Amino acid sequence: MVRLADLPPDERAHLIAKNSEPLRPAAFVAARKPLSQRRVALVTTAGLHFRDEPSFDLMDASYRVIAGDLRGDELVMSHSSVNFDRGGFQEDLNVVFPIDRFRELVEEGVVGSLAGQHFSFMGSLVSPPMLEASARQVAAVLRKDGVDTVFLTPV
Repeated sequence: MVRLADLPPDERAHLIAKNSEPLRPAAFVAARKPLSQRRVALVTTAGLHFRDEPSFDLMDASYRVIAGDLRGDELVMSHSSVNFDRGGFQEDLNVVFPIDRFRELVEEGVVGSLAGQHFSFMGSLVSPPMLEASARQVAAVLRKDGVDTVFLTPV
């Protein structure tokens, strides 16, 4: 982890300015059916996208749709944090986006099904209020697809 004092002045000032109110406690939601009957979507803040799509920009609150039938070699990462080591992602996509592991869980009957679309956000330097509009759009798509469980990999 980098110390604030070791960062360039602009980056240090930016991070100090990000100090915000803590998030409210998560609402408790009781499971209404077993995992083996649920439809699961993956959501990551690793800044993943397909090679032919625009990369995420600094302070980007948009999202990218990741097709459910993707191959791991089709994705790239444009995560922009100086504190993030991409080594794990470069060796195995599943470190930040465990699509292959979830496919295995579906095959084994542990998970009911996977969503037709998954989603990626840029987690670095974006405050939660900035993401609200995009998160609401994604939630609407997930509801329409019958998703009742989201697995989040925060980066």
